Amino acid sequence: MAFSQATSAFMAAAAAGPPERIFVAFDGLAQTEIGAIICTCTTFDMAEGLAWRVFSNQPDAYPLTTPKPITPNRWTHHVLDERKIFVANSLAEIRTVFPDHDVIGSLGCGSVVNLPVALSGTFLGTVNLLHETGYFTPERLERTSALLPAAMLAFASLTVDGTDSIRTVSTAT
Repeated sequence: MAFSQATSAFMAAAAAGPPERIFVAFDGLAQTEIGAIICTCTTFDMAEGLAWRVFSNQPDAYPLTTPKPITPNRWTHHVLDERKIFVANSLAEIRTVFPDHDVIGSLGCGSVVNLPVALSGTFLGTVNLLHETGYFTPERLERTSALLPAAMLAFASLTVDGTDSIRTVSTAT
């Protein structure tokens, strides 16, 4: 079976590791298949009510962070509780759920899709793709959903060595 160059690069990174390389290759796959001005990946500790950004292709604007509190709202219910894809195709929609909407807009973004990632019944995190207003059409959303198997592998790589390496993934350069 022939795979695209981006898929082949991701599969090679997933096989070899480490997580840093896998997430960079995932970003490459997402860029090829969908496109995104911003691509971040986030993990959540629901018991503690905390979130961590574990990958960012825009490390100046969205660096890896210390834990941030999860603020319950309709986004957290939709994505974290119900594990459904969230889409907002305007800055006005984004403003209703994300306190950093000014930063999002300043980077030329006006739409977002958040893809919840779970494996074997365990919620692993979210892939967060942002682009210009109106970007996430039904066709692009279908392609976003097709990234789920690769996202599962990327997130699973964070703990495959048996340690909690979740906070040590470096950003793309």
